Amino acid sequence: MSRWAEIYMDVSARTRPSARAKSLVRLRQYTPEGTANLVQALGGQINANGEYWVRVRLPVLPNGTTGWVPRASLGPYNEVYTHLVIDRKLFTATLYKRGKAVFRTRVGVGKPYWPTPAGEFYVRERITGFSDLIYGPLAFGTNARSSVLTDWPGGGFIGIHGTNQPEILPGRVSHGCVRMPNSAVLRLSRLMSLGTPVTIL
Repeated sequence: MSRWAEIYMDVSARTRPSARAKSLVRLRQYTPEGTANLVQALGGQINANGEYWVRVRLPVLPNGTTGWVPRASLGPYNEVYTHLVIDRKLFTATLYKRGKAVFRTRVGVGKPYWPTPAGEFYVRERITGFSDLIYGPLAFGTNARSSVLTDWPGGGFIGIHGTNQPEILPGRVSHGCVRMPNSAVLRLSRLMSLGTPVTIL
């Protein structure tokens, strides 16, 4: 089980649970796509001033960075019992629910010079209504970022989405995003909720 919460107000994520600590990034209430911004909560701590702070995963480079935000800046906790595991060598995506595999599909990942980053991430948003069919019917945005395509709009975030070219799957075919057949991403959307942890191997 993991927890996530929406950001209820713009807030600086800091290196320590203190308003005097160095700011790592300014977290906004909404993502660049206009969806509610959310963070994965990794634990909490009450500081010397009696303030409750939460350690969260951050959407910044280097991937894996965490920071601290005041609990008051976040909405209620939501519990998640799913976990998506993407294996870049086997070109598979497997969704587990309470430890049991409930979904599996073949995928495409980043080309060697546009690699899909490895690490621990989470599903940050769900986006539909694309004008470009290359993304398929929907995409899950994560907090993972490309370390190569840093000049892309929004900073090169890694998504998990469908494709209008299923014949290219599986393989190393993308700019870093994880692609799967449209039928698979639609099935995944019925099984995987926002805030789901994502492990990329």
